[in-house]
Amino acid sequence: MSAVTTTSDTEVARREPRSSRLVAALTRAPATVLLAVVAILWLVPTIGLLVSSFRTAADNADSGWWTVLTAPAQLSLQPYRALLDDPSIVSAFVNTVLITVPSALLVVAVASLAAYAFAWMRFPGRDVLFLIVVGLLVVPLQVALIPVARLYDLLGLFGTIPAVVLFHVAFGLPFAIFLLRNFFVGLPHELLEAARMDGASEWTVFSRVVLPLGLPAIASLLIFQFLWVWNDLLVALVFAGGETQPLTVAIREQLRSFSANIDVIAPAAFLQMLVPLIVFFAFQRYFVQGLLAGSNR
Repeated sequence: MSAVTTTSDTEVARREPRSSRLVAALTRAPATVLLAVVAILWLVPTIGLLVSSFRTAADNADSGWWTVLTAPAQLSLQPYRALLDDPSIVSAFVNTVLITVPSALLVVAVASLAAYAFAWMRFPGRDVLFLIVVGLLVVPLQVALIPVARLYDLLGLFGTIPAVVLFHVAFGLPFAIFLLRNFFVGLPHELLEAARMDGASEWTVFSRVVLPLGLPAIASLLIFQFLWVWNDLLVALVFAGGETQPLTVAIREQLRSFSANIDVIAPAAFLQMLVPLIVFFAFQRYFVQGLLAGSNR
């Protein structure tokens, strides 16, 4: 009797995991289907842009991009050859790099130093200054466009790349300082005290202890800032001149005669989108760490 009971109990124990897995699979199925549909809908415009960028202006004017499924001969590298031969587009791409890279690096460098000071250094007015930084998070950049434009005009910076870089740095610092300060304040206090007891200066503690430990937050901030500046249109539209305009403004200029310039807009727009996509998919784990940095403080 005990043998039968033992056998039945064993069979039940073996069946339960299978049924549990089946129930879990059926429960997850609607969510999986929904996520798949959302992913496909999100990818359709990107796929359409990619296909259109490989079609000539005549093909794009005659039919939709989906016709390439039945006529793949429409695909051609000619739009990209023409795009790379266009000096205005190439110059705009270079300007985008010259604006984005300094803006991202300056924000990370200044915010790292300021965040370390707010987290681990004692000085008069520290808490008040940090509250001001937090308050600046809610200030929209649109309210500063006209005053800063007048200031740039007086300084002779209007229409230059440094003007765009300085504006991005100024409005990127509040969030950067807030993010890094919340991350730095959670670092082990004992490590910093041990370094100070060994005679390390504040700069040594910052560069040898805090920076290596805070690398995930710093890397995520660098990626965030890079993407924001790379995709910016408003600031560049206001402060960048004709010879210093980035790719977003150059693409917008083509919209004035959309029907004639689709062969330029499609490859240029995909080129504009390609760099953020590469950065996102290559470093997406840093995005998660950046969003969660300081959330449990």
